Amino acid sequence: MVSPDSILVPRRSFLSGALASLSLLGRTAAARPARSAPGTPRKHRILSCNIRVPLPRDDRAGHGWKDRREVCARVIASHDPDLIGLQECYGVQLEFLKKRLPGFESFGQAAPGPVFNPLNAILYSRSRYSLVSAGGFWLSETPHVAGSSSWDSARPRWVNWVDLRDRASGAVFRFWNTHLDHKGAEARRRQARMIVEAAAPYGEIPQILAGDLNTDASALPVRILEEGGWKDTYTAVHGPGDPGFTYHAFKGDRYRSKRRKGKIDWIFCRGGFRPAAAEIIKDHPGGVYPSDHYFLSADLVLEPRKEGK
Repeated sequence: MVSPDSILVPRRSFLSGALASLSLLGRTAAARPARSAPGTPRKHRILSCNIRVPLPRDDRAGHGWKDRREVCARVIASHDPDLIGLQECYGVQLEFLKKRLPGFESFGQAAPGPVFNPLNAILYSRSRYSLVSAGGFWLSETPHVAGSSSWDSARPRWVNWVDLRDRASGAVFRFWNTHLDHKGAEARRRQARMIVEAAAPYGEIPQILAGDLNTDASALPVRILEEGGWKDTYTAVHGPGDPGFTYHAFKGDRYRSKRRKGKIDWIFCRGGFRPAAAEIIKDHPGGVYPSDHYFLSADLVLEPRKEGK
């Protein structure tokens, strides 16, 4: 687990930081040639999992973290992921999941505080990928000030990212993981715009974005992402129809709400990734749900770049 002191982002301009990282990404991609046969696309399985922070009221209701942590780890492992974007992840939860998923390494920066809680932690297969670089920023008007928030955001929000190299092919790509604000409509729009602007300088370099956007497909943040070049993997596979709730309050298919709308958890891609499969994971072994959200999975194929591109 990465300590918070080791991942503070330098206080430099937002765009210059992105361009510097882009330069590094390009150099490292060119430095190591592909090891697998040219022209052979490989599938990457992505999971996005809002695992719900530990709360006393959940303990009292019988679905606290200790009641469901084994199920949470089992459900995640059963879908054989290569990459996992966690949301609402406390340090104690990350520590437990890493013990149950020993083949995974993690990265996550956290808001300042006495306890390291990397709410948007990223897990990646140690055998499948090597880490090129990692970082993140706060979704605020001061993105390099740890713990900052802006607009009508109810609390600090941020995005983490890792640049990974596929050990077999040598391909390098970026994986983002975030959780937009749950109350501030203006904050969600601004936060989505920040992610679009941060991803844009990378051009056709492959990228994946996982996260709980706290909004459905009809809302502006999703349109901002799509207009900014991001493709929703579930829609690409299943079409534009609303698949229903992904938040379910530990009730599963019994959940009903007039206030909340459809799918609020997402896996997007861009720049050479082709969605091959997508699923809303409704597993609840023994009647126990791993979280108050359904998890999402997506199988992405990274198409080989054409000669000269």
